[in-house]
Amino acid sequence: MTQARPLLVRLRNFVGDTVLSLPALRLLQDRGYRLELLGKGWARSLLEAEGWTVHVRPDGLLERVAQLRELRRRLAAQDPGFDRRSNMLLFPYAFSAALDARLAGLRAEGHAGDGRNWLLRHAHPRREGRHTLQEYWELACDFLGIQAEPPADIGLRVSDAQRVQARALLAAQGIEPGRFVLICPFANGRVEFLDRSWPAFPDFVRRLHAAGRRVVIVPGPAEVQGARELYPDALRLEGVPLGVYSALLQLAGVVVANDTGPAHMAAGVGARLLSIWGPVDPARWAPWGSTVTLMRRGPGEWSSVDEVRSAVAQALP
Repeated sequence: MTQARPLLVRLRNFVGDTVLSLPALRLLQDRGYRLELLGKGWARSLLEAEGWTVHVRPDGLLERVAQLRELRRRLAAQDPGFDRRSNMLLFPYAFSAALDARLAGLRAEGHAGDGRNWLLRHAHPRREGRHTLQEYWELACDFLGIQAEPPADIGLRVSDAQRVQARALLAAQGIEPGRFVLICPFANGRVEFLDRSWPAFPDFVRRLHAAGRRVVIVPGPAEVQGARELYPDALRLEGVPLGVYSALLQLAGVVVANDTGPAHMAAGVGARLLSIWGPVDPARWAPWGSTVTLMRRGPGEWSSVDEVRSAVAQALP
């Protein structure tokens, strides 16, 4: 039996991008690579059920390069061919990602651009008009020298332990799986100077609560105060690791979300998702999967509260 070849893979720094890169990562694994991922600390919880090693990247340049050099040394000792082939794949588009790899003596491949082509062993074209998941998928295909179509669903895995923890959180609040609405109302940052947050979200939650719906919110560390102030009628589950959050999304009757990382998690685990869009074009960033319903009245127009409530009623009688 042929031993899997080690491959370093640099993840992007955002939850949504990491979820959208999953099909590409699995393709690499299916083609005989043993993945050693580098990313943020939350990636360990998010990807726990995938079984990949996740190395948490330091912030400083010297520390990042030292980490990569040590990984290169260890992986080359395990596989004599490691230093003779392309041994790192970069999902980030940034110059700094390629520079880190080059300073560590690695043979990295990634997308062309940002003045970094000379740092890469191979710089692959970034094709126009692609969804972000397709961009990552095609980068993996270019690295492998193959052509293939991406899957219809992401299939983000949740571990048994994460699912048990999620059920325990719900049981402690008297909430039955499949009988609640989970909202993801926060969307940090803007896209092309356009706001990604549905302005009617607070009114929507008030009206759901008044109608007797159980509403759950899982705020991130920077979102706790906003959740308390804007959504007092929602049950807050604070301090939840991302993997357990994925399990909660999977257990929800329906998820209602802005253009945000947890929306991609919801689509990834196959949750029934109502994805709310307004002025931002969803063609590149919409959640990917067969359980996703895009809620958008038209280009630049948000759906009304009544429209989204009606969709919730259909999804969760």
